[in-house]
Amino acid sequence: MKINNPFLIYGYVSKEYFCDREEETRSIVSALRNARNQTLMSPRRMGKTGLIHNVFSSIEEKDSEARCFYLDIYSTKSFADFVKLFGETVIGKLDSITQKTVGTLAGVLSHCKVTYSNDVLLGSGKVTLWFEKEDAPVTLGQIFAYLGQSDKECYIAIDEFQQILEYPEDNVESLLRTYVQQYPMLHFIFSGSKNHMMSAMFDSPKRPFYRSTEKVHLGVILEEPYYDFAVKHLSKTMTVLPREIFHYIYQQFGGHTWYVQYVLNKLYELSPAVVDMDDIMHCLRSIVERNNEDYQRLFRLLTSNQQQLLSAIAKEGRVSAINSSLFINKYSLKGSSSVNKALKYLLDNEFVYLYEDGYEVYDRFMALWLNK
Repeated sequence: MKINNPFLIYGYVSKEYFCDREEETRSIVSALRNARNQTLMSPRRMGKTGLIHNVFSSIEEKDSEARCFYLDIYSTKSFADFVKLFGETVIGKLDSITQKTVGTLAGVLSHCKVTYSNDVLLGSGKVTLWFEKEDAPVTLGQIFAYLGQSDKECYIAIDEFQQILEYPEDNVESLLRTYVQQYPMLHFIFSGSKNHMMSAMFDSPKRPFYRSTEKVHLGVILEEPYYDFAVKHLSKTMTVLPREIFHYIYQQFGGHTWYVQYVLNKLYELSPAVVDMDDIMHCLRSIVERNNEDYQRLFRLLTSNQQQLLSAIAKEGRVSAINSSLFINKYSLKGSSSVNKALKYLLDNEFVYLYEDGYEVYDRFMALWLNK
């Protein structure tokens, strides 16, 4: 597949446009093929989704009969939403499905109505599930049974898995864990961006998923392979990227994949003969200015204390001792109790992210806007 810009910001095309992660890919593929489910954790925009699709691509290269399914449950609001999305993602994908086979499926999925529509534009069919909300638990069991009756190895990635903790229904974790452990031919990646919620599910002895998976904390791509990747693709436009310039980009965003990728995408579009700091500043200004209205709107939604704290964290870069008198006095904050109250809101609403060594503004481009 030919694309106009090799520095993808969204989606996955092929390994050619996927930077490094070779060791992570090998390790996860090996674990899944040996029946060890995986929990993949990192902040958003670090490249979890791309890695999952790269893993699936590697699995399908080795086993043409394998079936890989990806579902992002971030937008689901209830257990019934989850079951519907799960079913519509997997049903009909084990084998080709037509209107004629829907009747057979209806026998397997007795507690829901299955409809099939042919998409003329895409040249493929679409399965839709309808069921009563109270039938969601039984329907989930039947979907698992549908997958389990196949002789194919199935690999299922559930992204933003911590979302199940937001559902109003009780015992969702227990029910899912029960079905996950029943079918050895089904292999799972549970991926999430809220570290504290994911850790609570998989690290607490009181929780159903305790020690049921191997945990993978996804870090940044190392600078050297990322530089090689950037040079290779920029050379297609005869653009030279000096090492020190890439080092600045990499350090500016702490190696965080999406932000580095975004700047490289803009540089590829700009296509200077030799990239210099003026080019970098031009790209950063254009990105921040394009998001100016969104950042203003988000900032106005915050209280004065929240605005002050967010601006202070942006100016500091990363704050390890957020309740220290040194930090509070430096930015004229009101005090520890006010800081903690504002911090909770900023964390809950993903304005700020807690890393192992401190707090940082979640959106790195917004941090630049705040400092502007």
